[in-house]
Amino acid sequence: MLKFKQKFIDRYSELTDFDAFKEYSEKRIRKSFRVNTLKSTVSNTKKRLEKYFEVEPVPWCKEGFFIKDTKRIAVGNLREYMLGYIYIQEASSMIPPTILKPKPGDFVLDMAAAPGSKTTQMAAMMKNEGLLIANDYKYDRLKSLSSNLQRCGVANTATTLQEGRFFKGFSFDKVLLDAPCSGTGTLRKSPYTLETWNPNAIRRIAGTQRQLIKSAFENLKSGGTLTFSTCTLEPEENEMTVDYLLDTFDNAKLQKINIDIKSSKPVEEFEGKKFTSEVKKCLRIWPQDNNTDGFFVAKIKKD
Repeated sequence: MLKFKQKFIDRYSELTDFDAFKEYSEKRIRKSFRVNTLKSTVSNTKKRLEKYFEVEPVPWCKEGFFIKDTKRIAVGNLREYMLGYIYIQEASSMIPPTILKPKPGDFVLDMAAAPGSKTTQMAAMMKNEGLLIANDYKYDRLKSLSSNLQRCGVANTATTLQEGRFFKGFSFDKVLLDAPCSGTGTLRKSPYTLETWNPNAIRRIAGTQRQLIKSAFENLKSGGTLTFSTCTLEPEENEMTVDYLLDTFDNAKLQKINIDIKSSKPVEEFEGKKFTSEVKKCLRIWPQDNNTDGFFVAKIKKD
């Protein structure tokens, strides 16, 4: 059972049906994976894996599948995983690349890339053509990123080590900023988050996000697309960050997201601060919406 602080309960009761949120946050997470089309086809890999367990398609990602079997299976020990045919990835994590839609020949930045779930997904969407910069700011995190890139046969990606806010002078076609966050959408796999949760820490994280999203947008070419995402449900780290970007740049335009997924209404006002009505175009997903991790995604075009 998760132990919720009273301040957390009070805060989240204002944002959603807290009983439903608590119920789904305490459920065992559904295992899911994505077929790596750089090494195999969806049909062939699905056929191979059905020897081990029954699968169900992830509606918003044609390469993604839920594992329906209730028995505990060590998917990471399967030959198909070792060969790089599949990537173990939470289903809601597949959303940002699906929305960004990088294509072969694009110049793309993954600003906070490690451990590489979305990087490898984008490389497959690009068919290993074009150039994908996979950046992270911690050396230890680059180890897992590089390992996953090699296992998945990614050949169009260069890894870089620096803080995202220091990127300058680039002109990317597309940028993915899967930003550092408080992670309150992932309580079922990270219950420790509740112990460290506090509003002051959230404000600090939101400050870092503002620096990152500003840098991401400045390094986007005219007509380019930025996808901003988090696995938190905090308005300060989601709608407020997007509101900041739109207020800072007149040519930042939110795009409506069309994807086959159940979502909840974005937050338009929080603790006395009203956000632009444009935030209604963002995607806010609570764990109880689709029995997945909670997630937030915004798609922004540079006019």
